[in-house]
Amino acid sequence: MVRNVTALPAFFRALCLGCVLFLSAGSAPAPVTPTLKQKIAQMLMVGFRGTELTKDNHIYRDISELGIGGVLIFDYDMPSRSRPRNILSKEQLAKLTADMQSIAPVKLFIAIDQEGGRVNRLRSEYGFPPNIRAKDMAADPRGALTKAQAEETAALLAEMGINLNFAPCVDLDLNPANPIIGAYGRSFSADPKTVIKHASIWIEAHRRRGIISCIKHFPGHGSSTGDTHRGQVDITGLWQEAELIPYQKLISSRSMEKSLMVMTSHVFNANLDRENPATLSAPILSGLLRNKLGYRGIIVSDDMDMAAIKANYAFDEALEKAVNAGVDLLCLSNNGGLYDPALAQKAADALYDMVQKGRIKPERIEESWNRIMAVKKRM
Repeated sequence: MVRNVTALPAFFRALCLGCVLFLSAGSAPAPVTPTLKQKIAQMLMVGFRGTELTKDNHIYRDISELGIGGVLIFDYDMPSRSRPRNILSKEQLAKLTADMQSIAPVKLFIAIDQEGGRVNRLRSEYGFPPNIRAKDMAADPRGALTKAQAEETAALLAEMGINLNFAPCVDLDLNPANPIIGAYGRSFSADPKTVIKHASIWIEAHRRRGIISCIKHFPGHGSSTGDTHRGQVDITGLWQEAELIPYQKLISSRSMEKSLMVMTSHVFNANLDRENPATLSAPILSGLLRNKLGYRGIIVSDDMDMAAIKANYAFDEALEKAVNAGVDLLCLSNNGGLYDPALAQKAADALYDMVQKGRIKPERIEESWNRIMAVKKRM
């Protein structure tokens, strides 16, 4: 949807349909091909500080001028170890998201991690209802708890103007002591069939509200003994092929595939790629996920600010590897180490320079752009 047309740069005054923008020129629409920079900007999802949208906040320019593809909503600011970050109340959050959409040249992905339990940004202290972990939802084999939780969550997100939920977690609970999956009860089960059943309920409830679900963390994080937020995690001797089953089943349904994205994991598995973690791995993303499993939708990275990436790769190198591996949407949370108001612009400039120098092919950008626009058109 085109919003605040007269306040936007001329080249952005429209909703992107396919690969063409349409502007009004007198009585006849004139086709305008989006630039490479505009296409790159749509591949960026950026975190920011602020509970209201003001023109002096970098996110205002990132959205209205740079034309980023989406924003990430958090309640807690990690660099300052304090609250609030983006959330104070229902009324405040709904206004914030509406204000951001109102200045967006192209409809934004507004994303949040709202799994339930520990991974919960919409907390009761801000006036939101309590929720439970995936493990507790799945304790009801009929799926009634999952259905109730999913429907309540989806309705709440729709009310808040949030259209992308980084959930459900479809990792198998293969290691209950796993510090970031098992220990938090984020997995429905160690049984792929149970995970598929409850994930399907979750995705369908969100689909009915017009909200995209994001299944994670491909190719599987549940067997690990480490946390990629803190550093490199090697699952070479732990990972099981069964961890692919939920992805295979969920994306095999073409109707369901249109209602979800797939998020990568930063785990390293030498049996799948001897050099790179999954987020930066062409054999895992382009080879396994796209070619073998047949996934056609958007691949979104886990946060590029996590230590598994940031401690081992330079910023530009990580972006280059991720895009060449097959990532369509890059999550730049700005919520890890140091906060950088220029983060989105730096990422956009770096990717543009890589294309100019032949390190990333223009066709790779075009592929991501087309996938992003296809989803936004359906939204």
